[in-house]
Amino acid sequence: MNGVHVQIDDLVKVYQKGEQRIDVLSGIDLTLEPGDRVAVLGPSGSGKSTFLHLLGMLDHPTSGVIRLNGVDINRQPESVRDRLRNRSVGFVFQAHNLLIEHTALRNVMVPCRLAGTTVPVAEQRAAAVLRAAGLGERLSHKPGELSGGEQQRVALARALVMGPGLVLADEPTGNLDPGTADGVFELMLKLNKQLGSTLVVVTHSRALASRFPRKLRLDRGQFEET
Repeated sequence: MNGVHVQIDDLVKVYQKGEQRIDVLSGIDLTLEPGDRVAVLGPSGSGKSTFLHLLGMLDHPTSGVIRLNGVDINRQPESVRDRLRNRSVGFVFQAHNLLIEHTALRNVMVPCRLAGTTVPVAEQRAAAVLRAAGLGERLSHKPGELSGGEQQRVALARALVMGPGLVLADEPTGNLDPGTADGVFELMLKLNKQLGSTLVVVTHSRALASRFPRKLRLDRGQFEET
């Protein structure tokens, strides 16, 4: 799948806690071309995760427009948003969020099964992406039998198994030691490049961000190119 074109206009997100108003995103305008690879930096609490949740249809903005390949995602019914999220967006989070009672293969099959893919085809797809992630010998292992780095590779494989046009990663290596983190990060870049997906990664690491052709800093509700 080719990468998704993203057009964001005047994106605002406000949280209300009692009488306290918290302005998180303050009228963001942003265009991402298909295949763009972007690192998002910024201080804790600046709204980086909120931005990813809005872009990935896990939340709704207070106002503004997000278009994915021309589709205004916030004007779609939830059933359409669910389908778009499942088929077009891959998520990688700091926490692995794996199903502990299932094997690596079964964990990676989940998005395929949610999309209605048959079990044999889902198994084939999941096994292929796990092998690409270097886990061909770990298909039948459960999360508790895998190292932290291996668990995150499974999570990465799950995010990519549907061949999403948009991949969103929120501190994907934040829980790993530097050596393991570097290996997982390199794998993510390699697999994403093969897919041609648009990639947006939130990270606190300037070293990791330096590997991206485009870097955005989020502060006081606005993006700045760095």
